[in-house]
Amino acid sequence: MKRATLRKVRNNGVQLPVFVEKDEDGFYVVECPVFEGCYSQGKTLDEALRNIREVIQMVVEEKKNRRILENYHPTELSLHTIQF
Repeated sequence: MKRATLRKVRNNGVQLPVFVEKDEDGFYVVECPVFEGCYSQGKTLDEALRNIREVIQMVVEEKKNRRILENYHPTELSLHTIQF
């Protein structure tokens, strides 16, 4: 039953926000702010995005995170930066 729920959620085309930053060593660091502690990295942007997808798949195995994902329905997303 749990696996069926996961497949249903994964196949619904849920779009999740991720933040990508290139660090001082040239690695891409990616974080999904929807889930606590959900981050990864890669030498290339493609590698970092592949890695964060794998992390998200593992994270949603937890019951708490499945509920978060099932209830995640933003109507608008935007990213803003400020200088200080």
